[in-house]
Amino acid sequence: MAVEIPALVKPSRLRSRGGLLGECLAEFLGTFVLISFGCGVVAMAVAALPGSGRAESPTTIFLAAGDWLLITWGWAMAVMLGVYVAGGISGAHLNPAVTLAMAIRRGFSWAKVLPYWFAQVVGALTGAALVYLVYHNAISAYDQAAPGPKVNGHTNATFSIFATFPAPYFHGGVWGPLIDQIVGTAFLLMLIAAVIDLRNQAVKANLGPLVVGLVVAAIGMSYGANAGYAINPARDFGPRLFTYAAGWDGLAFPGSVAGAYSGYWWIPIVGPLIGGAIGILIYDLFIGDVLLVRAQQSELPPPGRSTPVRTSDEE
Repeated sequence: MAVEIPALVKPSRLRSRGGLLGECLAEFLGTFVLISFGCGVVAMAVAALPGSGRAESPTTIFLAAGDWLLITWGWAMAVMLGVYVAGGISGAHLNPAVTLAMAIRRGFSWAKVLPYWFAQVVGALTGAALVYLVYHNAISAYDQAAPGPKVNGHTNATFSIFATFPAPYFHGGVWGPLIDQIVGTAFLLMLIAAVIDLRNQAVKANLGPLVVGLVVAAIGMSYGANAGYAINPARDFGPRLFTYAAGWDGLAFPGSVAGAYSGYWWIPIVGPLIGGAIGILIYDLFIGDVLLVRAQQSELPPPGRSTPVRTSDEE
């Protein structure tokens, strides 16, 4: 038997949530969940497991490939949970690159783009703040035990709990990490477009969020090490804002480590926005347009076979 759930807010105040405000609140909460679990799993791997005596030493991280799998699967579940939370209200973009792509090719209102972006960034910042609240003791213990350059007592390792940075083999270059973010986010939007396309082999029984989470896991396993696979401007920018306020300073903005990289903060923003647009355009060019043509045909051929040629007698 269905149970009627009463509203927590008075009906006179609740009506305003029926439109854009309600959608932005859903984007905020969904992104908050995404970052709370996503950054939370990195905090476990970087600071909590070593500091709690469950690693080889108080500063041992990424000793084996399994450590990276912990993070990729954690982020996959974080995305899945965030989409389940917000999907019924806002469509669960949870990512400015998704919002932009939907505006470019899926009829999403351009008037909603900036409000969605704002809600996503604030949700990400708040999620990062929660992770810090829960794990600040572990983070502090790691920073105290770790050697090497520090900013206000913080290390780049603990900064990586919240935001991303490029691998040393890029030698501070811009193009490698930028291309990495474009490619990763292009795959993300291409595959999201496939998952939600009802004309294609759309996911049934509300399993879409699970499949999108698996997409994120696949991207992390295949393209994650280059630059931390942000593939989401809000996921990086919101926590980066928090860490700047919390004392990581130059590690967050402009995103610099002496002798390694400098001014990195804009790459996880610009790269995903470009990549998302490219990804959905590629899907529509190679798949979406074909599905559209087939839907317009009165006789649909089996997959892999061409439409039968009609003779003059048949016409």
